[in-house]
Amino acid sequence: MTEKGKTTVFPFRDTRRETGFYKVAASALTLLLGAAVPATAAPPAGYALAWKEEFHQGANAVPDPARWNYETGGGGWGNNELETYVNDPPHAHIVLDAAATDGQALQIQATTDGQGHYFSARLTTKNKAMPQFGYVEARIKLPYGQGIWPAFWMLGGNIDAVSWPTCGEIDILENIGREPSIAHGSLHGPGYSGGNPLTGSYTLPGGQSFKNAYHLFALKRTTNAVTFYVDGSAYETRKASEVKTWVFNQPFFFILNVAVGGRWPGSPDASTVFPQNMLVDYVRVYKPVPSVPVGRVIGLKARVHSPKVRADKVGVGLRLASPASSRAGKWLPIATH
Repeated sequence: MTEKGKTTVFPFRDTRRETGFYKVAASALTLLLGAAVPATAAPPAGYALAWKEEFHQGANAVPDPARWNYETGGGGWGNNELETYVNDPPHAHIVLDAAATDGQALQIQATTDGQGHYFSARLTTKNKAMPQFGYVEARIKLPYGQGIWPAFWMLGGNIDAVSWPTCGEIDILENIGREPSIAHGSLHGPGYSGGNPLTGSYTLPGGQSFKNAYHLFALKRTTNAVTFYVDGSAYETRKASEVKTWVFNQPFFFILNVAVGGRWPGSPDASTVFPQNMLVDYVRVYKPVPSVPVGRVIGLKARVHSPKVRADKVGVGLRLASPASSRAGKWLPIATH
């Protein structure tokens, strides 16, 4: 895709999910409808959850306005697209879906009036959630058909100051409906944008189609490098050394949309069925967790007569290596094991 409140401070916690409330509800819904929830891929080792959008507001609810903005209008969006984006509930709302991990998903719907006019929704987290480095993922079931163009992507948070493509664009997922098994991942920046991005693609094995099940589309962003994933498999890595101007070390915001028509996918034809739905189970952001190399001695300050010293870091086990009765303020050596 090309582009023609209040900022979230990480981390974000949802104690209802931590207590298992939604897991229980999802299990009940799954049993009721007789459908199994497919497994999901885990993030890379060394990353911890920092922000999430689970779309669990309830059937027919609209996306949370504290997290999502609507972008509306038509005019082609720089790509000769045919849709007009609207902000009405029929084109973006929560639905019940037993295949979603908590039994609910965001549905973005593309429609037509049968007279050559098309309507859809485009949601962003601009100025609300704009992650920088880390691992981001969304579990999505795609629409299909000639002229249908779903996407999960990001734009640089400084777009209003420097405009596109200087702000940078990261297409975590793009699909054109006539290629139901292919996902594209791309970077757009100064000198490599529009029809000439840094790009790669992933094809589902065995003739599978993205329309038939949820799949995980993800991106890992480190300083001067970006890696694209589908279902946990890395298929493309791009580095700053490949271009003159690298613009991907800043905060970016998310965009979810279903476009209709455009230079790349072409227009719908008689084979295209409407409405078309993109279902988004969740969007999650993971941040790197600092790690301590095995065997390295670090220092933690302990209280007098403290029975133990604990480190609250995922995957890091610590044990006290000197008496707990040491004087207050003394640095105690703690060895990893």
